[in-house]
Amino acid sequence: MDSAWLLSYNGYNPEQEGLRETLCALGNGYFCSRGAAPDASDDEVHYPGTYLAGGYNRLTTEIKGHEVESEDLVNLPNWLVLEIAIDNNNWLHPDQLEFLDYSQQLDVANGMLIRTLRFRDGNGRTTRWRERRLVSMADQHLAGLEIEIEPEDWSGELYIRSALDGTVINNGVARYRELNSRHLETINSGQSNDETIWLMSRTVQSRIEIAEAARTQVFIHDEPADVQRRTVTQPDVIEQQLHLHVEAHQCIRVEKIVALFTSLDHAVNEPEVMAQQRLSEVGNFEKLADSHCLAWKHLWGMFDLRLDIQDGDNDQLKLRLHIFHLLQTVSRHTIDRDVGVPPRGWHGEAYRAHIMWDELFIFPFLNLRHPVLTRALLRYRYRRLPAARRLAQEAGYSGAMFPWQSGSTGREESQKLHLNPQSGRWIPDNSNRQRHISSAVAYNVWQYYQVTDDHEFLYDYGVEMLIEIARFWASITTYNEQIDRYEIRGVMGPDEFHTAYPDADPEQEGGLNNNAYTNILAAWVLCRARDALDLLPPDHERALREGHGITTQEVEEWDVISRKLYVPFHDDGIISQFEGYEQLEEFDWEGYREKYGDIQRLDRLLEAEGDTPNRYKASKQADVLMLFYLFSADDLQQILEQLGYPFDRDTIPKNIEYYLQRTSDGSTLSKIVHSWVLARSDRPRSWQLFQGALNSDINDIQGGTTPEGIHLGAMAGTVDLMQRAYTGIETRGGVLYFNPALPDHLQRLTTRIRYRRQELDLEITRDILRISSRQLTASPIMIAYRGRFREVSPGSVYEFHLIRPEERERG
Repeated sequence: MDSAWLLSYNGYNPEQEGLRETLCALGNGYFCSRGAAPDASDDEVHYPGTYLAGGYNRLTTEIKGHEVESEDLVNLPNWLVLEIAIDNNNWLHPDQLEFLDYSQQLDVANGMLIRTLRFRDGNGRTTRWRERRLVSMADQHLAGLEIEIEPEDWSGELYIRSALDGTVINNGVARYRELNSRHLETINSGQSNDETIWLMSRTVQSRIEIAEAARTQVFIHDEPADVQRRTVTQPDVIEQQLHLHVEAHQCIRVEKIVALFTSLDHAVNEPEVMAQQRLSEVGNFEKLADSHCLAWKHLWGMFDLRLDIQDGDNDQLKLRLHIFHLLQTVSRHTIDRDVGVPPRGWHGEAYRAHIMWDELFIFPFLNLRHPVLTRALLRYRYRRLPAARRLAQEAGYSGAMFPWQSGSTGREESQKLHLNPQSGRWIPDNSNRQRHISSAVAYNVWQYYQVTDDHEFLYDYGVEMLIEIARFWASITTYNEQIDRYEIRGVMGPDEFHTAYPDADPEQEGGLNNNAYTNILAAWVLCRARDALDLLPPDHERALREGHGITTQEVEEWDVISRKLYVPFHDDGIISQFEGYEQLEEFDWEGYREKYGDIQRLDRLLEAEGDTPNRYKASKQADVLMLFYLFSADDLQQILEQLGYPFDRDTIPKNIEYYLQRTSDGSTLSKIVHSWVLARSDRPRSWQLFQGALNSDINDIQGGTTPEGIHLGAMAGTVDLMQRAYTGIETRGGVLYFNPALPDHLQRLTTRIRYRRQELDLEITRDILRISSRQLTASPIMIAYRGRFREVSPGSVYEFHLIRPEERERG
């Protein structure tokens, strides 16, 4: 197969096993299993983990005299367990073997993990092991494992152990290990027939019932083998032990197919009955693989981005790997489920799979490919609108205040304490002050509508969300008579390093005043809420106004606030990250790099020294620069001028350079934003940052975070850099705008997008933009390139000759 579809590893490297397990995880949007070896167990090297989308459970732990309550994504019973023993000796485990050959490949085209091993055990016997594994994209409840075992230089008795292991705990993140982690209890287990066992578990607080059924079959020359079987039941584990005699060079094929159902599923009464029934209907592994591979073929037809890159160093593969993991997290199986999209996927336990602001980086790719997925994920937010209203009310505000971290119910799930692994201390966590998450929800609603023109969604869900978020922003502002401006005080921006002013008690005087990103987004939301009301048909608008008590006076107040929110500036045109930012000390970047090398998590280093980043002009990630990521120069200029701040576009590069020099890139999202904002002004530097983001997980650049779960926002962000930043795609006012500026290394980009029910094939080179609309029934759309507008009907083709960036600069 083409290497642009294969992530390959050669040789067994225990130090990299956690990283490989994450990057080789398989999922389908319903559940996800890490790429751990089937004969591995939870230890310092390996961590098998299977996770249900939205499968949360809440536990409480006492830390430093405080009751710490956390809702976690639960590690489900391990269905993978399949190990062998020879001549009734001990079960063989990876770290007890001498590997003579070791190859592991993730086939992203077909969603298949392939492992080819040749090993020698402690008694000098050599065995070949060829394995294929899948989590079905065709049937969300099924997964399968096929292993071919071939004795090379021995004959004897082969024992096979196939188990469902419910003893698992949440143990995948070292800094969480002081917290209670036993989320499951076993209800029952049993044997359906000679080949099938099942295990029924339940989460101890949320009471989600999880049923797994496993069918294990053995074949020789494609015929069922004569095996002796016995079923062993232990506390929380059920297993089958199979025994047969094998000869040297005889190939034994073992198939293990698993069905997983839960009490959260639709049209399911008894999960354990459904799991057994579904398993009885399934054919062999090959049939399961055929339908699974076909589903992936169709997905790639919608989502692939094909690149022609000079000196690409596997860039095409890396980009496809990112798309692959996005589709394993969010798929058609997500549409009917009440789930959001977590920043670390369903691949591990980092951030406890809570739903945060990373949607901002994920939804744009989905909007232009398969917008029904975005619609489903936005409904996760809509269902939690009552919880957001309660959260606002408890804080003394009106409207809806969405939590920084959301889980099953929509309450605030952010930690009150978090462990600094650098110092070993538990310290207060004030990240819940990131009120800007509500603006992210509103932005996502509006952008979805701009791309899809989905009036029904806007009428039934979107307008209500925009209104309630606007109400929140109006209520959190305070009027300052001295400057004749509205202010927003006591919040945190995206930066996250700055939690309070220097020398303030973060717990008593936490937060910052007039974070520019927060205030500008609040003004934008207030405007969009008014626009959304104006888009409603008269009957809808009247019903909404009456049902939610929206008065003309309230809407007029939104207009006033949207024109008078305070935005701080300093140094002749620099947008201040927050009020008083210019008074902070400059940070000794070179000194700390010499001292520590990696200073991405500068906050942890400073806290360990007894210091705090609150004293310095030092940010974890893009904050002010997020404005240039979300808004075009025209849009940002319009917002600021409406606020009464004349904005010179020539200050944009000045702002970008100012904050680039003062950011540690402690978040993988930061490189995405920085690459984006440089895409027009400094293409070589933008490409360099894109490369850094592209490698963030595959090289685990944060030094151990990827084994805890992928960074899905950064993965989706790299894809969207290709999809929108370098193509210059914008969607506003019912027009699809293009303004390509490919980096020097990128010669050609071809892909397919969907805009307002039309499907468009794009081909972009350094000289040509070719747009071909596929034949289907849809209304015409409007596209534009640098002032040239074209109405596009299905089946038509348009070609624009591009002005190169260097020619624009000369012009």
